[in-house]
Amino acid sequence: MMSQPYSAHIKPKTTDWCKLSTQAQQQGELHWQNLIKHHPSFEQLPTAQQTMIKWQFANSRFIAESCQKEPDTLKQLLDQPANIDDRIPSVTQELTDKLSKITSEDGLKQLIRQVRRQQMLMIAWRDLCGAADLNESFQQISGLAELLISQALGWLYQFYSQQWGTPTDKHGKTQPMYVLGMGKLGGQELNFSSDIDLIFCYPEDGETEGGRKVLDNHTFFTRLGQKLISALSQSTMDGFVYRVDMRLRPNGESGPLVMSYAMLEDYYQSQGRDWERYAMLKARIIAPKQWHAFPEYQALYDLFRPFVYRKYIDFSAIESLRKMKALINQEVKRKGLKDNIKLGAGGIREVEFIAQTFQLIRGGQIPELRLQSTRSALLEIPKHCDLPQEQVDNLLSCYHFLRKTEHVLQELSDAQTQTLPHDIENQNRVANLVGFASYSEFLTALERCQQQVNHVFQSVIADPHDEQQQAVKFDYWLDGLDEETLTAHLSSDHPYIDPELLYKQINQTKQELIKRRVGPRGREVLDKLMPHLIETILNSPKPLMVLQRVSDFIAAIATRTAYLELLLENTCATDQLIKLLSASPWIFEQLCKHPILLDELIDPTQLYHICNKQEYADELRQKLLRVDEDDLEQQMETLRQFKNIQQLRVAAADVTGILPVMKVSDQLTWLAEVILEQVMNLAWQPLVNKHGCPSALEGTDNKGFAILGYGKLGGWEFGYGSDLDMVFVHNQDGYQETTGDSNGKRVVTNIQFYTRYAQKIIHILSARMHSGILYEVDMRLRPSGDSGLLVTSLQGFAEYQEKDAWTWEHQALVRCRPIAGDPELMQQAKQVRHTILATQRDSQKLAQDVIAMRQKMRDHLVKAKEGEFDLKQAQGGIADIEFITQFLVLNNSHQEPDLTEWSDNVRILQTILNKGILIGEQVNTLTDSYLTLRNRGHKLALAQQAVITDASEFRQLAASVTEVWQSVFAEWL
Repeated sequence: MMSQPYSAHIKPKTTDWCKLSTQAQQQGELHWQNLIKHHPSFEQLPTAQQTMIKWQFANSRFIAESCQKEPDTLKQLLDQPANIDDRIPSVTQELTDKLSKITSEDGLKQLIRQVRRQQMLMIAWRDLCGAADLNESFQQISGLAELLISQALGWLYQFYSQQWGTPTDKHGKTQPMYVLGMGKLGGQELNFSSDIDLIFCYPEDGETEGGRKVLDNHTFFTRLGQKLISALSQSTMDGFVYRVDMRLRPNGESGPLVMSYAMLEDYYQSQGRDWERYAMLKARIIAPKQWHAFPEYQALYDLFRPFVYRKYIDFSAIESLRKMKALINQEVKRKGLKDNIKLGAGGIREVEFIAQTFQLIRGGQIPELRLQSTRSALLEIPKHCDLPQEQVDNLLSCYHFLRKTEHVLQELSDAQTQTLPHDIENQNRVANLVGFASYSEFLTALERCQQQVNHVFQSVIADPHDEQQQAVKFDYWLDGLDEETLTAHLSSDHPYIDPELLYKQINQTKQELIKRRVGPRGREVLDKLMPHLIETILNSPKPLMVLQRVSDFIAAIATRTAYLELLLENTCATDQLIKLLSASPWIFEQLCKHPILLDELIDPTQLYHICNKQEYADELRQKLLRVDEDDLEQQMETLRQFKNIQQLRVAAADVTGILPVMKVSDQLTWLAEVILEQVMNLAWQPLVNKHGCPSALEGTDNKGFAILGYGKLGGWEFGYGSDLDMVFVHNQDGYQETTGDSNGKRVVTNIQFYTRYAQKIIHILSARMHSGILYEVDMRLRPSGDSGLLVTSLQGFAEYQEKDAWTWEHQALVRCRPIAGDPELMQQAKQVRHTILATQRDSQKLAQDVIAMRQKMRDHLVKAKEGEFDLKQAQGGIADIEFITQFLVLNNSHQEPDLTEWSDNVRILQTILNKGILIGEQVNTLTDSYLTLRNRGHKLALAQQAVITDASEFRQLAASVTEVWQSVFAEWL
């Protein structure tokens, strides 16, 4: 069958009830008995119709359960099968009439859920039995989604305009809200159980007219968007309509829920990413019909078209696609999605990428390519681009086959899946429903189809720089190689290496691998890989040390053939592996713990690419977009993998000298900040779904919450293993209550809400998972320490700092700064910090407190022995410099308020110099000594050694720092 092209109309191999398996018949019979128990009239149906019902029930639990709830729809399917191939116009009229009588949100939710269930039952019934072709299914599924979204939006807009007023622009003109349907919804090729990706926008800012109080348009449309999401996605006794995903909007979950046209245009012109061009290519406006006539409707298409389609031929789209596909491949590998017909090689996504690549390359010049539908775009491509018609025909044929298979997989139980079943019964169901006599025949056809797609995909995005591996000069891994032969070759090629030690190491590695359960394919790969690795290692500066680390690493991943193959197929990755393992035992440990990091070694330009904070934020957002927004566990795992990957990149740039220590700390600090921002988002929404939000925040994008970073996080000195020293603050009335869930229940006080929010944040950060933890969390610097509230109001924080805080807490405040949260609250927290630090103090008491605390630390924390120097705690070490800096800030900020501007020691010292508090020589001594000590401590940390070194090396430095200490505190010593 595979030799014949697949049309859009793929029918089951058989609809004969008698040819189904015994197990399938038992399922069908069980559901049939349940149907006639509750609806006995179906027993009077002709035998042929009863048999057809049983056949459907045997193949789809969704159909069986829906028929129980919608017997009238089942009768319609049996009585009028020829008249229901295009139902959208009649459903539209019926829904419009019923909505006109609805007077409550609950009524709206019940109605659209019932309509969705009825129509999806019809779609699944006709699709499974072959009465509908793929075109009809796409048209009905996508048309239904557009109908329900637009009608719900129209009803909610009218309903809430009566309460909130009608939004208008500055000229008093009514403003609509448009929904952009993205992905397959925008392409009108929605799959059966798909979620829907949406973006909300409105034309212009302004205010409401005619409501109880005036609202700005942004608040109105934010509230309206929230109501629309709830109407579509909330689970009620009637189920839900669609899972709604809003993460494709500008700035994702961190961005506003709704944006004006001006905001959208500014974002896409200044910040729009390549992957967003792919996303916007399919954008389709969804809105009530009356808003289609507004000039703003076409203006919205005109707004984002220049961002998607460039005026020139844009071959950069190919490189962007390579990167996107590489990310997907990583996900496929990590999640084990070998049987995923969407994301796997030759799957649905590759067909879509092929079409989108040609559209983005040529669409700016060829309007005919500006289509949202993948199938429509493929039909146009051979007319305008260099892709043969025969290949396009094959792609369309395979696309029909893959999408039909996807529909069948989802129609079995209305589950959002693209993964082939592993149980025999469902395998047989799938095979029959897409036209095959057996599952093995189906798999053969599927494999051939995927090969055809992947062949075209590779030809479109092939990287011209790929090189074939070259043979090694001598195979030191050869089985049966004796020590004499090895010695002879080694003496000739590498005379400085001890052959006895090399021979011993190689044999120890082989013995270790024998203990591992390495399969035949793994051993085959190892026999090809190890000669290349050994040859490269022998040319490195410390070959025996590197060989030991590489051998240990290979042993750690030996049972995971995919990683061995990655190294075999990417000589660049093996080169980077050897380079990094030789440079740092910390990197060695990270790679052993998280071998998925190997993917990062493939492209050195990416590995050593130095990101800014915005790039970190964009990349993390893209990764989280690929995770189901309700799957917190996978989101947490994604955060950890992202952190591990980025830390490896920073470490790679660090050990190779690309980044100085100050820049390393900047990178790791930005990384922590970006992760904290996303953790705040992930922890927020589940809590809001459960309890609503603090009442004063309703209709806004604010959280009323901020994170204050202390210590290394606050002072821009974050390291690879640094803890997060944090304090949580909020700005809401703690005794007010939240808005409750959608039914107004489960209300809690704001204090309870923020405490649970903080606990969720800490859990996401510190829970140990497969990829480790994100960060250790230290909350002991909050007001009253471990006995204090987990979250405090900003006012309470300020009062504590003013009235109850110890001197050492004010010292800690010097290295504090707002890290993440609402911008206004962060600015207020910054002002509180300034006010406290700039308070005039008794210099004598301050000095005595600082000196006493420093002596206490020396007595209890110095770990160096005789002849050793503790970089952190020894006299003349890092802590002395920090205490000098903190004392000078606390003692002088009431006269020199600029001293509170920075939270890092280096810039504070520069300000101290600028203000003449210390002379240049003293500041240079402290700054140079501080950077020298930090740099050495940093290298020791990468080498996984204690921050203790030989005292003689730092004797002069420590003496110079001590001299400044004595000068600063001379009056009180």
